[in-house]
Amino acid sequence: MNSNGLDYTALAITIIGAINWGLIGFFRFNLVSFLFGDMTWLSRIVYGLVGICGLYLITLFGRLNTSK
Repeated sequence: MNSNGLDYTALAITIIGAINWGLIGFFRFNLVSFLFGDMTWLSRIVYGLVGICGLYLITLFGRLNTSK
């Protein structure tokens, strides 16, 4: 697989988002809201970046199959 920096950055941001969802699910603790405030413009940017990175990583499935 030929990965680039964007793949690793998107994966890291998506993992951070997944950890936040795990904290919400298990402990009812929203790390993003704790750090940046409840739905402030900064927290909305963080949520937006996580969503965009998740959508970008959908392309990873196609690239994994073509690398064989």
